[in-house]
Amino acid sequence: MEVLCEHCPPGGVGISNPGFWGMNIEQGKSYNLALYLRSLEHLNLTASLTCSNGSQIVASASIQHIGLSNWTKIELQLLAQGTCRSSRLELTTLNRGIIWLDQVSLMPSDTHKGHGFRKELISMLLDLRPRFLRFPGGCFVEGELLRNAFRWKETIGPWEQRPGHFGDVWHYWTDDGLGYYEFLQLAEDLGATPIWVVNIGISHHDKVNITDIAPLVEDILDSLEFAKGSAESKWGSVRSSMGHPEPFLVKYVALGNEDCVFNFYREHYLKFHTAIREAYPDIQMISNCDGSRVQLDHPADLYDFHIYENISGVFLNKTKFDNVPRTGPKVFVSEYAAVEEKPGDGGNGSLVASLAEAAFLTGIEKNSDIVQMASYAPLFVNDNDHTWMPDAIVFNSWQQYGTPSYWMQTFFRESSGALIHPITINSSYSQQLAASAITWQDSKISFLRVKIVNFGPVAVNLTISVSGLEASVNSARSVVTVLTSSNPFDGNSFSQPKKVAPVMSELPNAAEEMQALLAPYSLTSFDLALEV
Repeated sequence: MEVLCEHCPPGGVGISNPGFWGMNIEQGKSYNLALYLRSLEHLNLTASLTCSNGSQIVASASIQHIGLSNWTKIELQLLAQGTCRSSRLELTTLNRGIIWLDQVSLMPSDTHKGHGFRKELISMLLDLRPRFLRFPGGCFVEGELLRNAFRWKETIGPWEQRPGHFGDVWHYWTDDGLGYYEFLQLAEDLGATPIWVVNIGISHHDKVNITDIAPLVEDILDSLEFAKGSAESKWGSVRSSMGHPEPFLVKYVALGNEDCVFNFYREHYLKFHTAIREAYPDIQMISNCDGSRVQLDHPADLYDFHIYENISGVFLNKTKFDNVPRTGPKVFVSEYAAVEEKPGDGGNGSLVASLAEAAFLTGIEKNSDIVQMASYAPLFVNDNDHTWMPDAIVFNSWQQYGTPSYWMQTFFRESSGALIHPITINSSYSQQLAASAITWQDSKISFLRVKIVNFGPVAVNLTISVSGLEASVNSARSVVTVLTSSNPFDGNSFSQPKKVAPVMSELPNAAEEMQALLAPYSLTSFDLALEV
């Protein structure tokens, strides 16, 4: 930054950065500023947080040094004296001269476990009780070109030493401050199993020749040593130096993402599979090839299945796994969502889209002997950049809300480890219904949960009849939860974050046999409390 004025205007001159679409600065909260500076002259710099329209200075601090001839890291804390939802960072001076700046970072002091994530966003994740975290993504792993693929070694170590890269699939530059280590740490913070998706020398438009694949195989083995190795190992010691001497519990590695479309995928896959199996026999490996239709011609512990279809297509896939082979690898549904076929059909985060997904999940639940894991995708989207729609959680610099698909998933958060029960629907409306039943337990009592999706425009009366219970139903502790709205295409927004959200009420008529009314376009969960 070269300052040319001899007599600079009051307030000084300088540069500013609004972050991504403006930063949320809140009164009473502190923000950590870190930057590298170099200047041959006396340095008198002011760091300020101001409203983007210049109407208010909400925080300010002075940086004064004499003769910083070498690059010097400066760290200070800014305490906000006011609130502005769209702020920018300003670095200004009244002095003529040249100031060199690099690697400027501003982060809130108060983040989830001090690991950089917004508490309110992590809280929404925790409310889903995730059992695994798949990272660093799908297409983000591959890149349109290999030169823009995710390279884990360039995403570890001090943030300011990470070169960053251009995510050419989603069209943005990332500084990789959220890198391999941070993903592993996030999984641990969530109490979730990490699923590490690796690039096996394939992008959307180019590949590594199989004769040159050995260094990339070794690179992935290094990544596993970083995660799982002892603190004395070469790469485990790097992890330890970053503050995590204990190994991360990595159990799954996905070899590529949606790469089975290439006829050379299997040749690449086998190189990585063989090396990982020899070095880490406990790792379960996930193939990109769909084994639900044709038996895989290569070894795998799981195969990956993705479904992005319109709402009717997703609903009809509720029976997708009823007749797939029960031998061989298990199924990992790592990406599912109802997407819009044309504007307004409900794929953009609507009630009816979430109901189609709920029906699909009841089928997964009933086939959990073969389907081991399932995850909605994508998880987050910034409201200023809807490159992909729909998404589960929408946020901006200071707000967030869950789409109906987010709330739908809360109906399934007790399903992991639950006992599945057979369920039969006898109704003239059975074609528009989907259902599943589980027994789950909280800290004090067990529940029989019957979930029913009504995917049609008319209300449906049903008799729910339960047989074979070894406990009686306690109506006083039983509840019913419903996800519905007056319009099937209703969604949520910042102004109405819970327009479509679950509503729980008491269930005084709970019994082994009871009458139930399913609202049009609804997901209903009957939780019958069981007492021995």
